[in-house]
Order: sequence, then C-alpha cells, then structure tokens
Amino acid sequence: MVALRTAALAPALLALLAGAPGALAQTPAPPAAAQASEIRIGLIYRPAPAPSSYDAQAAPEDEGLAGAKLAIQDNTATGRFVGQRYALDAVALATAAPGEPAPQSPVEAARELAAKGLRFLVLALPADEVLAVADALKGSGIVLFNAAAPDDRLRGADCRANIFHVAPSRAMQTDALAQFLAFMRWRKLFLITGPQDGDKLWAEAMKRSAKKFGLQIAAERPWTFGPLARARGDTPTRAEALVFTRGLDYDVAVVADEAGDFGDYVPFHTVDPRPVVGTQGLVPTTWHPTLEVWGAAQAQNRFRRLAGRLMRPLDYQVWAALRTVGEAAFQTKTTDPAALMAAIADPAFTLPGYKGVALSYRPWDHQLRQPLLLVQPQALVAVAPEQGYLHQRTPLDTLGIDLPETQCRLTKS
Repeated sequence: MVALRTAALAPALLALLAGAPGALAQTPAPPAAAQASEIRIGLIYRPAPAPSSYDAQAAPEDEGLAGAKLAIQDNTATGRFVGQRYALDAVALATAAPGEPAPQSPVEAARELAAKGLRFLVLALPADEVLAVADALKGSGIVLFNAAAPDDRLRGADCRANIFHVAPSRAMQTDALAQFLAFMRWRKLFLITGPQDGDKLWAEAMKRSAKKFGLQIAAERPWTFGPLARARGDTPTRAEALVFTRGLDYDVAVVADEAGDFGDYVPFHTVDPRPVVGTQGLVPTTWHPTLEVWGAAQAQNRFRRLAGRLMRPLDYQVWAALRTVGEAAFQTKTTDPAALMAAIADPAFTLPGYKGVALSYRPWDHQLRQPLLLVQPQALVAVAPEQGYLHQRTPLDTLGIDLPETQCRLTKS
C-alpha cells in the first residue's frame, strides 16, 4: 500500500522527499504579492464641520471616507484571487477661513490625482463642483463617480458620459416616497417647501412623483418661520406655525427641507394629527442602521469595527462607488480603465449591494439602479419599489427618470 501511494506522487515531490539537490527550485512558487496589479482610487470630499454638542444627528467628520476604507478592504479581499490589489488616495478639501487664501479647488485636486496616474475618482461634492471636475477631465479617460449630488439635471440636460451616479436622484427619492403613499392610500398631500434652492428642487421632484403615481397636492405653502428645528426650543412663532396648518384637508404633510432647518419641527406641531414625510419624518434613503436583511447586518458589523460608528448613507454611497470598480475588475479580470468603464456601462454588469437584488447602472444616464429604504429615525418602514409596481425591464426603473422621458444625451468624452 505504501509503495502504491509513493508511486502516485509527483516526481518533484518525490525528489523533495529524497532530499535531491534542486528539488525546491523545481516546485512552482505562488505568485508574489508584488506581482499583483494595483488599482488606485481617489476620493475628493469635504469633511463635515464639527457638530454642536446637542446635535446627535450631525454628520461625523469622516463621513464618506470611512465607507471608502471599507470598500478598499472588500475590493482587496476579492481582488487577491485574480492578482489585484487596491489603494485609496483621499483628498479632504478645506473650507477657507475669513481673510485666508482660497483653499484647493476640486478641479485642482482632481488634476493632481490624475497626474499621479489615478483613473477612478469618487466625488462627494455638490452638483456644480461635480460638473466642473467632469468637464476639466473630459477626454482623459478618467472615470468619475458621483456619490453625493442628488440633482436631477446631472442625469438630464447636464449629464456627462464620464460620470456614473451612485447617489440616488431627487426623482428616485420622491418616487420611492410617492409609491409608499399610494400603497397606503394617503393621496392628499400638504407640501411645505423651504427657502433653499435644494428645497425647491426637491419640491418640484415631489410634484412630478405625485402626478406619476396618482397623488394630489391638496395644499402647498412655503415655510417662512425660520430654522425652528435648529433652535431646539419653543419660540413665539410656534402659534403662527400652528395656524399655518389650520383649515387644510390633507392626509400627510410632505416637507422639503434638505438643509434640515425646519423639517424636524413639523411633526406634532400641526393642528390636525397627520404623519410627516419627506426630507424629515419618513425619509427615503440608501442606507440605515436598522437594515439587517440580505447580508446587511454583516456589512454593518464590519463597518462598525472599522469606523467605530454606524454606517450612514454617504458612507454606503462611497462604498458602492469603490465596490463598482472592484467588482468590474474582478468580473473582467482586467485593470484597464477603458475596459472597466465599458464593463460598468454594460447592462449585464451587476453589483451586489445588500439590497436583496443586484444593482446596475442605467445605460441612458449612468444612474445606479437600487432599492431605496423608507425609514424613520429608529425603524425601517418599507423598501421601494413597492410590490405591484412593474416595469418592462426591472421594477427598479419605476424609481427616477425612465428612458422615454430622459433629457440625457450621453456622448463619448
């Protein structure tokens, strides 16, 4: 029996057991780590300002950056099987103090990263700055990911072929909310719009979604009472705010307050008992600590071990952007930026995202298709698309601007 087993061994192993000179040299060595192809991904963001002592909901300073670090770990874990490794170059943009010179601009930061050879950049920036970077790098072969700006124009008239959008558009957010309200048969809406430009854009998206899903804007008024939510206390305007909601016939109040100035004040300050939804109250979002199905609990735990806190929506969106690169590189077994961009834009490309379905990018505007969570501060209420909303391609395309209505005309950049 021993003789049979020995005869079956490979000659190199027999030589090694016999102590033959040169036996070790004949045994193939595993690929060295230095031989792995490295993919460097850039992140340009602005750290959140230090929160006030009473603001428990304020963004942490490393919001977004922590999500990028988790994605680098995840990309490295999968990439090692195909000889790929990953590194992060993060640029935190400073805010100019009074009397000081202007800090580095996003365009300058992007050009510096491009000069270092980076071909994938994640932008956690407002829409105007995203466009400025995209236009500055046009024709360079660099792929950009919009991780923060929800503006519909970036997916419409101002779309760019070198940008992929991970952040959900305002249209996606309001569609998710409108689907839920239609499902609950809360059809008469009282729309309260703040004074900021973002508030007005969100309100316009909500009006479009209401029409799309058969809801009625029963009343609409601007908020003129100042930042009562930030005041964290009662003021003489409380009585005026109560009068503000009197005499209206509606099922639910919808607040458009992206800056968070007043939306948290509206619940329990209406004359009639009505639920509050929108940018506060019941909120559409990409991620929430109470999501624990579809493998999300494991992702939540890994993030907490890394960052020492809970994952926030911007963390998830930055994570998804970096994971898009890692997943495309793993699926195609290449690190060539042009090949990866083509793979990401391919309708067959899918990204696992802990949402119960595979995520993908829409070919007509490069928007990431994904379910959105409808949450209150301590609970997951629903996941959109709601059951029963069908589409010829995927129910995910019931959220946001569909192909027949898009104003985006992508061209090669």
